[in-house]
Amino acid sequence: MIYLYVSLGLAILAILAGWMIARQVLARRVDNEKMMSVSDAIKEGALAYLRAQVRTMSFFVVVLAVVLWLTIGAEYEGAILGVPLSICLSLSFILGVAASYIAGFVGMVMAVNGNARVAKAALTSYKDALETAFRSGAVAGLITVGMGLLGATVIFLVAREHAMKLLIGFGFGGSLAALFMRVGGGIYTKAADVGADLVGKVEAGIPEDDPRNAATIADNVGDNVGDCAGMAADVFESYEVTLV
Repeated sequence: MIYLYVSLGLAILAILAGWMIARQVLARRVDNEKMMSVSDAIKEGALAYLRAQVRTMSFFVVVLAVVLWLTIGAEYEGAILGVPLSICLSLSFILGVAASYIAGFVGMVMAVNGNARVAKAALTSYKDALETAFRSGAVAGLITVGMGLLGATVIFLVAREHAMKLLIGFGFGGSLAALFMRVGGGIYTKAADVGADLVGKVEAGIPEDDPRNAATIADNVGDNVGDCAGMAADVFESYEVTLV
């Protein structure tokens, strides 16, 4: 039992460390209007994408939670704190989706807020720019590991002998969110990338990654939602399934 409490403490410590580093990164001021205008456009697009993705994903989460409750959960006997084990399985599935989405969301938020700060730091010091970029990425890593360890530990502490049954639902939930964020984000970013190249470079003669091309903003939005949010959710899923 002592090992579970140690794991719980380490999970909370990882989340707190990520929160503290995030505050340090976000405390850096960017006084360059051009950098902030591009950064704000990317941030707005990334948040809009994730909101649309949540609305789409919520339908499948509800349907699959009910399916788990009526199929696999129906074979489980017993209860946890008075709640039937079948319902607990669906709840652990939803918890896994939420934890994976939070990990991806944090990764995306740090990416869209850290990009301008890294660019600003690079104007004066490459060392400072590298540290800023590393700290932004460290936040996503700490939150991903912290959320995965926290979820698994809480399930063990609450479910006791039924923990392994619920961990299946938790891991499945993490995999579902990772699927939506990784694959959906990948398709989005590749479509925007091809569009930016065809219209910008080929037709209009605008240099690659020029912010005058609206598709370039969409391309960078795709990089954030696919390679940052999607990657964080994907790492969470791999880490959690390994724990299970």
